[in-house]
Amino acid sequence: MATFTLPKNSTISKGKHYPAPHGAKKVRSFKIYRWNPDDGENPRTDTYDIDLDACGPMVLDALIKIKNEVDTTLTFRRSCREGICGSCSMNIDGLNTLACLKPIEDVKGEVRIHPLPHMPVVKDLVPDLSQIYAQLRSVEPWLKADTPPPPDGERLQSKEERAKLDGLWECILCFCCSTACPSYWWNGDRYLGPAVLLQAYRWIADSRDEATGERLDALEDPFKLYRCHTIMNCARTCPKGLNPGQAIGEIKKMLAERQV
Repeated sequence: MATFTLPKNSTISKGKHYPAPHGAKKVRSFKIYRWNPDDGENPRTDTYDIDLDACGPMVLDALIKIKNEVDTTLTFRRSCREGICGSCSMNIDGLNTLACLKPIEDVKGEVRIHPLPHMPVVKDLVPDLSQIYAQLRSVEPWLKADTPPPPDGERLQSKEERAKLDGLWECILCFCCSTACPSYWWNGDRYLGPAVLLQAYRWIADSRDEATGERLDALEDPFKLYRCHTIMNCARTCPKGLNPGQAIGEIKKMLAERQV
């Protein structure tokens, strides 16, 4: 089970309890991490008892219900509600996942919700993603080609070339994998982490990209790439069923083959 980073010199205290409405029959308790940097208080865990007969089936439905009807101060990210944008990534019942894709019924007992592990917390369930976005920018995740595109069409790929991108293009940058990776916890300032390295390989593997050598040169570093120890938490936690560890292995293989 993953843990998460607390503000310095703090502990989690028992927070408030919000009971379910009178007469509710199908009640589940949601224990949610709360921290507001502006109130000077330690982090706490608030408990919300929700009537599931008046709530949608997903954890995100419960969070929205709490926000709208119980406690307007609760803060979290969300957008598409369809598992596409990656905004509502958080730690639910010990697993990094998307709240919009996590059925409440899949969680036994109390539903425990925390921000993504080992990231600075902005407020409540919102992690600070500034560093990881800077790392993403560093691998230049866009097509790089000096050859101009055909004047009468697109840059074409064969079916075989296009198939090499399957398992890569589907990444929605929710960062569930990177924040579940112990190597990223320990070396996040220098190790790029599984999400960013998968994005790097997505362009290395693209037949239309003409910067393969340049991209590999930039990754040949003891920390950027080689801090991966194939623990494989990344594949286990990915809500889209992707395997960043395999992509990292392919980069290592390409670098090894260059040296032969």
